[in-house]
Amino acid sequence: MADRQPQLHDAFYGPAIPPMEQRRNRHHHHGKSCCSSLFGFFFTLFIALIGLIGLTILIFYLIVQPRPFKFYVNKAELTQFDYTNNTLSYNMVLNFTARNPNKKLSIYYDRVEALAFYEDARFASANVITHMNSFRQYKKSTDPMSGVFSGQQVLLLDNDQVSKFNKDKNDGVYDIYVKLNFRIRFRLGDSIRSTYKPKVKCDLKVPLSSNKTMTFFKSTNCDVNF
Repeated sequence: MADRQPQLHDAFYGPAIPPMEQRRNRHHHHGKSCCSSLFGFFFTLFIALIGLIGLTILIFYLIVQPRPFKFYVNKAELTQFDYTNNTLSYNMVLNFTARNPNKKLSIYYDRVEALAFYEDARFASANVITHMNSFRQYKKSTDPMSGVFSGQQVLLLDNDQVSKFNKDKNDGVYDIYVKLNFRIRFRLGDSIRSTYKPKVKCDLKVPLSSNKTMTFFKSTNCDVNF
């Protein structure tokens, strides 16, 4: 008698997959492969665009070499700075100098506002540049500006701040902080860039004009932040 072949059970090889289910699986795997290829294409395209933009910016900076303008307070005249009954009476004139160090960019100064602080309290503001006196600063050039601060302002100083004021009064020199808000535009050839709003900060030691110590104001370089 011939040996009987063992039965091949589904439990050993797994259940048979119908032809229709096999076609579905092939379509499913084909769809996943297409999605993966499409995702890879767009990801590669995105990386290439980022690289191209970065290279364009780098070339622009290497050719144009843009630099922020430089800003100084070169003269300060303080004829009054009195604090009585929580009120500060002041009269101060500041002369500024703006320097454009760029070789290819000119600057339009559209608006400049100056805010003056004493002991972290704002006591005055001045319009240094408005649309009435806005101007274009050419390459590698220097231009003057000035701000006039005059009037009275209620100023609530605590005991420590009053002591500091009395010390400054005895010394004849006041620590005054000036913050300037700019609205400027850069021009490259015939192209004018959008508006920028840099901030300029100046820490000043301003002598009272009538002080007897013969202390003179020293030209001060300000911090320019874009």
